[in-house]
Amino acid sequence: MASNDLLSRLAELESSTIPANDRSHGYSDLLRTVSEPSSGLQTAENLSAVADSILGDSLGIVAARSLLALFVDTLKGLVDSDVKIAVGQHTLELLQARVVSFADQDACIREVLADAFEASAEHVAAARVLQGIQLDSSQRPISDDDKIRTWIRIVRNYLEEDDTTNAETYLNRAKNLLYKCQDQELQLMFQLSQARILDARRKFLDACQAYHALSFSSVVVEEERLKALSSAIVCAVLAPAGPQRSRTLARLYRDERSAQLAEFGILEKMFLDRLLSPAEVKRFASNLAQHHLAQTADGSTVLAKAVIEHNLLGASKLYNNIGVEELGELLGLPGQKAEEYAARMIEQGRLSGHIDQIDGLIQFDVGEPIERGGSVSASMIMNSELATWDKNVRGVAEQVEKVATLIQSQIAVSNV
Repeated sequence: MASNDLLSRLAELESSTIPANDRSHGYSDLLRTVSEPSSGLQTAENLSAVADSILGDSLGIVAARSLLALFVDTLKGLVDSDVKIAVGQHTLELLQARVVSFADQDACIREVLADAFEASAEHVAAARVLQGIQLDSSQRPISDDDKIRTWIRIVRNYLEEDDTTNAETYLNRAKNLLYKCQDQELQLMFQLSQARILDARRKFLDACQAYHALSFSSVVVEEERLKALSSAIVCAVLAPAGPQRSRTLARLYRDERSAQLAEFGILEKMFLDRLLSPAEVKRFASNLAQHHLAQTADGSTVLAKAVIEHNLLGASKLYNNIGVEELGELLGLPGQKAEEYAARMIEQGRLSGHIDQIDGLIQFDVGEPIERGGSVSASMIMNSELATWDKNVRGVAEQVEKVATLIQSQIAVSNV
């Protein structure tokens, strides 16, 4: 309950005998007193009592608006998030029936309340309180940039709780106005939010492309650009194995900045179609986000599935054919499960080959996978073999060039 001294002073201010100008000054002085930590009056009950008085019947709308603006400034200055939340929620309840008359003040209080919720890691509550801001009110004109800023803030709060459904709803609202936005920071936040949603929805190739584009933005500092590149590599590793991912891995591998990152080792092995060991996978998994390690419908994780498909693709580069049981041993799976993975990748056009179920043998075709529904001719096989030969020659040349560069750098260092 509010202090008796505060209640008596509020009763005096609500008296009709006091001139309006003196009354406003009295509320201002009272708010300054309440906001002083040494006064002992900085409690939720005292501030709620002040809000009750300001929004009571003793003040007109014009006077109440100016005092409520001062009240909002006092609320912003509080350190205790719990007090902010209690007072802010109480004030919003008082404004609920009069929000049309106090639209600006309602929006400001909601923003302060959202700050307090975010400081307390209550991101869903922060998003919901921001949703209550009247962005389409004729009484309160709002710029397109401010609308986008509010929607993106809601998106980011929902993403903190992995709620991609609500996050995407508000991202789409911002998307409809983004063409009018000239603020580079807002555009950047939109792109980052879009990448995070694609990542959370396991659309890893699209997310990788979005993160990689962000890593080249001149607006972002170098450290954040490297973080975006790191996220792009993670998404590429987790993407389904196949020609499209191979092209993505090649693009990231050729990015000179990738060598600076901890994920470069697994990126290099995947690009060169080398098999991944359990130790390497475990080390890579230790730095992943929680949703990257979530289980899929068949009980496996996204990472485990990506590694199995990659090692299966890598095995197709090492062997012309392999027994189902031997493949299962190589992948760390039962033979039947390994055959299911191979059949699915062949059916989806991500692996070129065929399965002889009678002999329990998987025959890999040379070259890149043929698109689903395509037929294989002798000329296609010949062209595929030539393409494989060219790829191998190019790979050897690149390795020789790398060794030559290292030798030159060592000679230069020794001469110094």
